Amino acid sequence: MKAMILAAGRGTRMRPLTDHTPKPLLVADDRPLIVHHIERLATAGVRKLVINHAHLGEQIEQALGDGHRFGVEIRYSPEETALETGGGIRRALPLLGDDPFLVVNGDVWCDLEPGALRLTPGDLAQLALVDNPLHHPEGDFVLDHGRVRTTGAPRLTFAGIGLYHPALFADQPEGAFRLAPLLRAAMAADRVGGLHHRGRWFDIGTPERLAALDVLLRASH
Repeated sequence: MKAMILAAGRGTRMRPLTDHTPKPLLVADDRPLIVHHIERLATAGVRKLVINHAHLGEQIEQALGDGHRFGVEIRYSPEETALETGGGIRRALPLLGDDPFLVVNGDVWCDLEPGALRLTPGDLAQLALVDNPLHHPEGDFVLDHGRVRTTGAPRLTFAGIGLYHPALFADQPEGAFRLAPLLRAAMAADRVGGLHHRGRWFDIGTPERLAALDVLLRASH
């Protein structure tokens, strides 16, 4: 299985930290955030990664190289202009191939085992959902006996980690577009599964949350 790490975000809420450093290279527990993802994926047996980038993206390539020292092969999908999540994945499809692939937001940290996500035959996606954090109490979706719905209760938050079939994106024209409308359309057709991850998860959207993650990881030693 291949995996894609989304690393093209500008990280405006993390300023001034991201004025001169791309968000995925910000450090927690002495390692860049994106390295935490790479190490977890490599441990799970994922050997081929695709990373998109835009803002200060050359720093990401310089820091990670071809991935050899992490035991993986990294290919890059540079974006000259912001393509949003859906457009960024669509741009990278030639690098991802014809089989389902894992996508991880570069600005989250999670102890989910990547192999826990599996596509049910006929599905276009399986999403990892977590309990709603304090900064997002309304949640995103509902998990109903393993199926993800847009309405109902109780609601959970999308963890920014999903397993996708390339057919979810293949009919979309190249360019910028959001992922959420594609997922909602697939949910309406009952083609999205999900799991409730009850382990640790951080949305690293502010310097304060980055600092909190750093404290947690250091304490875990």
